[in-house]
Amino acid sequence: MATRIETARMTMAQAVVKFLSQQYVERDGAEQPFIAGVWGIFGHGNVAGIGQALEELKLEMTFHRPQNEQGMVHTAAAYAKMKNRLQTFACTSSIGPGATNMLTGAAMATINRLPVLLLPGDIFASRLPDPVLQQLEYPLSMDVSVNDAFIPVSRYWDRINRPEQILASLPEAMRVLTDQAETGAVTICLPQDVQAEAYDYPANFFAKRVHHISRIVPPAEDMHRAIEQIRAAEKPLIIAGGGVLYSEATAALSDFADGLGIPVSETQAGKGALPWNHAWNVGAIGPNGSLAANRLAREADLVIAVGTRLADFTTASHTQFQNPDVRFLGINVSSRDAHKLGSLPLVGDARATLDALREAISAGKHRTAAGYGDKVETLKAEWDRVVDDLIAVAEPEKLTQANVIGIVNAASGPRDVVVCAAGGLPGDLLKLWRPVDPKAYHLEYGYSTMGYEIAGGLGVKMADPSREVYVMVGDGSYLMLHAEIVTSLEEGMKLTIVVVDNGGFQIIRKLQMSTGTPSYGNELRFRDPATGELDGPYIPIDFAANAASLGAAAMTATNEGELRDALERAKGETRTVVIHVPVQKHASVPGFDSWWDVPVAEVSDVPTVREAREEYVANEKMERFYY
Repeated sequence: MATRIETARMTMAQAVVKFLSQQYVERDGAEQPFIAGVWGIFGHGNVAGIGQALEELKLEMTFHRPQNEQGMVHTAAAYAKMKNRLQTFACTSSIGPGATNMLTGAAMATINRLPVLLLPGDIFASRLPDPVLQQLEYPLSMDVSVNDAFIPVSRYWDRINRPEQILASLPEAMRVLTDQAETGAVTICLPQDVQAEAYDYPANFFAKRVHHISRIVPPAEDMHRAIEQIRAAEKPLIIAGGGVLYSEATAALSDFADGLGIPVSETQAGKGALPWNHAWNVGAIGPNGSLAANRLAREADLVIAVGTRLADFTTASHTQFQNPDVRFLGINVSSRDAHKLGSLPLVGDARATLDALREAISAGKHRTAAGYGDKVETLKAEWDRVVDDLIAVAEPEKLTQANVIGIVNAASGPRDVVVCAAGGLPGDLLKLWRPVDPKAYHLEYGYSTMGYEIAGGLGVKMADPSREVYVMVGDGSYLMLHAEIVTSLEEGMKLTIVVVDNGGFQIIRKLQMSTGTPSYGNELRFRDPATGELDGPYIPIDFAANAASLGAAAMTATNEGELRDALERAKGETRTVVIHVPVQKHASVPGFDSWWDVPVAEVSDVPTVREAREEYVANEKMERFYY
């Protein structure tokens, strides 16, 4: 006689919410729920399905309401980043524009290897009312909707056309989300009629499930080869990426660098892996890097890439490493990243691998020569003086962006977090911000997403309310997506938002002019009736008034004294603060001993473009193929 299987009858949407509420992760003995809650904007396509389920199961899953679907994905990803990818949110939307608004956030999450679960509403699986409001009528197939656009920006994608399909799809979604090597955006498309359909689900589908995150150490033979490389190197250099932070490997990295005498450079995602004043921290690497790191990189004979995907802003478009005998060692949970640049790959957890390497090498008492350490110390001291000069206020009444960074950094506490993503600020912050805590520097630069800053700051604050969060945002990014100020008030999560107003996209103007093209189309100006071009006066925008209209505490600071006073007053506020800081429009921080490949027009009637092309061709010859 067959054994009767216990079942629970519920709608597909109710089953999704119930299943997600029972997913946990564990690493190093610490267990926590994986899905911290659901963000969503309701509309036709999810209000009667997922929306109904969330209301009915509100004691099991917390719901958060944002102002924009793109913003909620940024908030979820920032939360996941702050939580070292051990916890995240799900995001639900209606069909059509509500769904496609999440595309940018999905791409950002996948590029940055951050877990986010997306649950967009979809068209009717039955097709009976076809076409429905907001439906894309694709002429070659009736099974295609706008949600198919998520396929290339998702690590896993599925569409649920029958309620029982979640029995296979949701466990696979969780496998990808919790896999440290494969994680990114996961998209499960939910047709609006199927969300409301009921099914007798096996009761054990809703049992508590713990996903264990193991610390994998590479095979012994691979470790032996790596040890030989390290012992043979005279000028090794470490690149610390985001994987160092996600693995909680900062202490292991410090011990490794100290014990073996190897300097550590940083990527945007890895900045803060060591305190800025650590003896072996030589600062950032690449086009936005320090003179210390970049000069050491040019001569390095071994580059140890830890937890980094080695993007072009790290490798200087494959020009940063010019030693003809340079070799690469990749330590990464992702096999693909570990193999890049022809590296000897160590596929494993950053913390466990660094500890194992250090213990094995220390048995032989290996350390780089004293002269190399002296060079590192000299270059580091030189770089520290450069930073001091750049952030020093020369004209108290006319602040530069570098001045603002220095003043905000000085006002922040050691555990406070700076958040940024796009424009000229990320490069300047990478060079100038001085964190002492591993989580004090939070930059989204894999996708450099304009509009991430405020929504991301909210995610950071929600992940750790004990920290003050300083959002540094340019006027261009602020104008793109500032509505999540309202969400921060709604959630009672105070942010201090510093709007650095330089009259438009000045970093792109600088890049444009470096390629020979005159200033064109990047500044925030009125159209001049006489010329017909956007080269009239700058458009005056009162960002403080805008923020105040949304409910934030708002201030304007036009000089050093006012900014220091505003930051001090902001500390006493309990709601989100926005400080509008106009700065010198064309004052920028220079680059140091690096290059970035931005192709220049091969043919042009503009003399400056032709000159820039000649320089570009000369620099392009430095690009190397490493294998």
